[in-house]
Formats: sequence, structure tokens, C-alpha cells
Amino acid sequence: MTLLSIICVLVIEQFKALPAARIQTLLAAYATLLERQFNGGEQRHGMTAWMVGVALPALLVLALSVVLDYLHPVLGFLLDVAVLYLVMGFRQFSHFFTDIQMVLRMGEIERARQLLAEWRGQGAERLGSAEIARLAIEQGIVSSHRHVFAPLLWFIVLGPAGALLYRLSFDVAQYWPAMAEPQVENDRFGKFARQAFQVLDWVPARLTAVTFAIVGDFEDAIYCWRTQASQWADAASGILLSSGAGALGVRLGLPLPEVVGVEARPELGVGEDADVEHLQSAIGLVWRALVLCLLLLALLTMASWVGT
Repeated sequence: MTLLSIICVLVIEQFKALPAARIQTLLAAYATLLERQFNGGEQRHGMTAWMVGVALPALLVLALSVVLDYLHPVLGFLLDVAVLYLVMGFRQFSHFFTDIQMVLRMGEIERARQLLAEWRGQGAERLGSAEIARLAIEQGIVSSHRHVFAPLLWFIVLGPAGALLYRLSFDVAQYWPAMAEPQVENDRFGKFARQAFQVLDWVPARLTAVTFAIVGDFEDAIYCWRTQASQWADAASGILLSSGAGALGVRLGLPLPEVVGVEARPELGVGEDADVEHLQSAIGLVWRALVLCLLLLALLTMASWVGT
């Protein structure tokens, strides 16, 4: 039922995707509620909030999944589809990517800037066409992992509880540091959430990077991963972006105008600078990676049937 559940959700999303803005608003409100109830400025408070707001819902879904599977496999299947549809958002980010590609080809730079700013949550006023395309590719690579490949892996491992665990862990790790009061040194409340997410994302990030390498330029992807990933501030994003850039044969990273941010952006990848012409290649890379994952899962499913 695992493969069938994934295929059903992917098909449903093509016809009726959940609105990304509404989902993010609800998750932000949920994270804010947890922060208000538990934040006392200590790491143990953050750990308690994570256990209540992330681990407990996942455990409840796990228990419900076991009960429904026992009662009837169809009930368990419906739960799988419902939870996966809520937490996996292929269309929640792909429409931004598609829209940005379209308006850039039409020469509507200002509209492309607005779409990119809405997607990333950061200003894009001074960006040119090539910079917009480069940032869109970077965001698309990371988002495809966060919203598709990693939730799918945890779904395969732990069922709907695994997918929910990853999604909630990712969101609180993102929201809680942003809520930290300036006087709270090192954001002790959000520290555990970030550490927990890093643990949950360690294997998925590397498997996604390997998948990009397999469906793209394998040699360049592995080379860039080995030599460039550690230069990026966020370790997981560095692995994903360096592998993706090498697989596409383009250069990502590189400095941007100050309005977008002051974080370090070392060069990633090899070959040409990413521009609007490479957006379609990035879409193809993600789709090929997804098809490869589904094929591998299908082979494992058939092997399990033969084994029984």
C-alpha cells in the first residue's frame, strides 16, 4: 500500500494542491502557540515543547495507523493518503518555480522578483534575471528535498507517523529561532528543535543528494559534494545544493545584492552560471529523481511479494 499511497497523493496534488500560504500560516500559528505555552528561555523547555508538539502527534498517528490497519487495510490506506497529502507539498513549491520560469521568459522581471520574494520570504528588489533564476534553482532543490524526498523516506520507514514527524520537526526548527527574543542568549529554547531536525534530516539529505547525482552528472555531483558542501553555512543545504549544481552542470551560490541578505554564499557547482535557460533542467532533475525513487520502491515492493 505504501507505493500506491504515494502515487495517489502525487496524482491528487496535480489536480488539487493545498494552498502553500494557508499551510504555512497554520503551521506558524501552531509553532507560535507551542512557543508561548512552553518558552521559559531554557533548552529543557524547548525539549518539552518538541515532545508535546512534534513527537506526541507522531505517536498518536502511529497508534491510529496500527489500529486502522488491524481493522481493515483500506482504512490504513486512507489514513496514509490523508496524512501524506497534508505534509508532502510537491505542488506547494513547484508552482512558484513554474511561474518564475514563465515570467522570466516573458521578460517580466518585476513580477519574477515578487514571486521569488513571496517564495523565499526575503526581498528581491535588486535582483536581475540571472540572479532570480539562480535563487529559484537553489530554492527548488532544497524545497524538493524538504517537501517531497525527505517526507517520502520517513513515510516509507515509519508510515504516516514518519512523514508527520519530519514535517513538524522541520517547521518548528524553522519558526522557533525566528521567535527568539534578542536577550535570550543563543536561543536556548529552539536549540533542541534544531538538533532534532538535524538528526532526522541527516540520512534523507544525503540520499537525496545521491539521487540527484544518479539522475544527473554523477561525477561532477560527487566532486562538488566532496569539495564544496562544507563551505555552505547550513550543512544539509550545502550537500543538496552542491550535489544538485554538479548534477546540473551549473554554478550556484555566489554573492547577491545586500537587500537579499548578508549571509556567505560561496560558489557551488561547475560549468556555466545558472540562468533562466537552466530552470527547465532543474525541473527535469527533480522529476527524474522522483521517478527513480518510485521505481526503486516498486522494485522493493515486488521483491517483498516474491519473498512471501
